[in-house]
This record gives sequence, structure tokens and C-alpha cells, in this order.
Amino acid sequence: MLIQERATPLPAFALFELGFRPFFAAAALFAVLVMGIWMSLYLHSAEWIAPSFGSVYWHAHEMIFGYALAVIAGFLLTAVTNWTGQPGIRGGLLAGLFLPWLAARVLFSMASDTTLIWAASADTLFLLGLILGVVHPVLKVRQWQQMGIIGKLVLLLLANLVFYMGALGFLANGVVTGIYMGLYLVLALLFAMARRVMPFFIEKGVSETFKPRNRKWVDWGSLVLLLLWAVLDLFFAVPRAVGVLSLLLVAVHTLRLADWYTPGIFKVPLLWSLYIGYGFLALGFLFKAGAIWADLPASLAVHAFTVGGIGLMTLGMMSRVGLAHTGRNIFDAPGFLGFIFGLMLVAGLVRVILPIVDMSHYTLWIGLSQLAWMVCFGWFATLYLPFLLSPRTDGRRG
Repeated sequence: MLIQERATPLPAFALFELGFRPFFAAAALFAVLVMGIWMSLYLHSAEWIAPSFGSVYWHAHEMIFGYALAVIAGFLLTAVTNWTGQPGIRGGLLAGLFLPWLAARVLFSMASDTTLIWAASADTLFLLGLILGVVHPVLKVRQWQQMGIIGKLVLLLLANLVFYMGALGFLANGVVTGIYMGLYLVLALLFAMARRVMPFFIEKGVSETFKPRNRKWVDWGSLVLLLLWAVLDLFFAVPRAVGVLSLLLVAVHTLRLADWYTPGIFKVPLLWSLYIGYGFLALGFLFKAGAIWADLPASLAVHAFTVGGIGLMTLGMMSRVGLAHTGRNIFDAPGFLGFIFGLMLVAGLVRVILPIVDMSHYTLWIGLSQLAWMVCFGWFATLYLPFLLSPRTDGRRG
């Protein structure tokens, strides 16, 4: 007699069913909180978070190793199940990975030497767990092509340790080096993930028949140029070489955008958010060259990379993954998404374009950009938290 196995009932509270759920939810809420704190520090001279290494570096660290890394963790822990066909971590194991990330955020905000040591320990534990969570299924099926992604995660762990060693006084210039190393590694991960998914998303998502073009020399050239650019900028005082490499990176990534372009992109918010976000990354390299040769503020390049580029691309990725992996139709996305992405676009443009037009109101532009960022992520969290907390609509696990 054949005995059928009883299906495991889906939990009503699904936050720890798959990696994207806790990390996307936390990233959205943290994006509002950490920007609100930064607004109080920058615009109102609040002193309730005043680390010895400077509040601007507190802000930078938490946007890179707090917000951006949470999105990357959620994406990779979910994507690796598709790449390898292996089940993703869930339940208590996933909660155990999420808690060190959360603990590090709380401890880091206290900013004493003692809490910094504990924050460093929690951040290290989280990153080690994330690396293991991605490595295990990859090694199980011997997908060696994923080792580039894993290598970048290992380097992110190193970058964070460099930052903490600088913050604790053990490494001269470690704070700045760790932050910029972390930023450039996040850019490298975004470029890698965009190359994997954007051509497919565009081909399947536009109404017209279109096949994005991918050139091998662009793939390899962009990788090599970015590596040289990052190494020279971080460890060698050769600004002219960095400027030349910046312009070459602008050219390579503009060509890639041209190869992926079709007018139908701008009819689909889930596509144009990623496409324009990628464009902001290319703009960041242009502003980097401008800081070297045209006396543009260096912060414009940083915020083209972060607010416009990382902001739009991570928001677009979370929106798409959050629909697809909760059983919803990505071709029938919530109508408000276009407005949410529009707010992030406004935040990026106000932060990096208006200061060039009118530097006399620089503080105002920063405040407006911060406000647009917070409203954007607050709206996104309101829309997506019910999706992330509840089971899939199609009855499947995940």
C-alpha cells in the first residue's frame, strides 16, 4: 500500500522562508532609519551618534555594510537556489544569519570602543555566515563559475575588517580605505549581477521583439578596467591614471547600455529602474574624472554611485525578486512602483546634478535628496512588507 507523505503546511509568518524576505524587509526599514539619523546629524548638528572616527563615516559604513550588503545578502541567498537547484537556508538557520546583521547595526550606532569590538564581531559573523550560505550549495554541485561572486564577498569581509581596524586605531587610514574598498566591491557585485540578469529581464519584459547584445570584450574589459581603477584609486597616488580609467569605464558601460537599449524599457518600471540605475553608475565614473580634471566635488561621484546607482538598482532588484519569489506576477506589478522609483530618481538627480547647477544651496539639495530617499523607502516598505511576511500566493515554499 502506497502511503503519501503529508505536505508540510505553510507557516502563516513567512519571514524566514527564504533569504530575500528578512534581508529585503530589514533593508527597506533600515534605509529610512539610517537616513533619518544622518539627516539629524548633518542638517541639525545632532550629537547623539558621535563616533571618534566621524559621523560621516558612520553614515557611509552603514549605507554600504548595512543597507547595501543586506540587499546583496537577500539577493544572493535567493539566487543561489536558482543557480544550483539546491534548497536555500530557511527557518532557524536563516534567523541565525540575520541576527548578527541586526546586532551589528545596533552596536555600531553606540560607537564606543567596546561596542565597536562587538559590532565588528557581529558583522564578521554575519559575513562569514553569508559566505558559507552561498559557498555550500555552489560546492555541492561544483558550479565553479560562481567563485567570482564568492571572492567578492570574501573581499567585502576584508574591507569591513580594515574599516574596524581603522576605527579602533589599529590601522592608519583604515576607516577611509575600508569604506571605499567596500563601495567599489558593491559596485563590482552590482555590475556582475546586472550582467547576469538585465539582458534576460529586458528581452522578456518589453513588448517588442528585442535581443540585447552582449560583447565578450565588453564583459572582460569592464572587469579588468574596474579592477585597475579600484586598485590605483585605493592604494596608489596616480590621479591622472584613475581619470583615464574612469573615462574608459564610462565608454565601456555606455556601450553596454546602448547594446541593451530598446524603447520599451521605459514602459516598464521594473526595467527602467535598473537601466537608469546602471546609467548612474556610468555617470559616477564621469564625475570621478571630473573631480580629477574639472574640480568637481568628489562627493558627486560617490553619490552618483550610491544614491542614483545603488539606490535605484537595489530598489529595482528588491521589487522584482519580492514579486517573483512570493508567487506574484511580475508583469502585473503594483501601479505605485513607478512613483516609488521616480522618487529615488529624484533623490539621485537632486543630490548629484543640482549642486553643479547651484552650489549656493548645497545643504538644501542634500536635505531634499535625503527626504526623497526616506519617503521612497517608506512607501516601498509599506507596499512590500505584507508580501515579505506572508506565504507565497501559489502555495509553494519560499
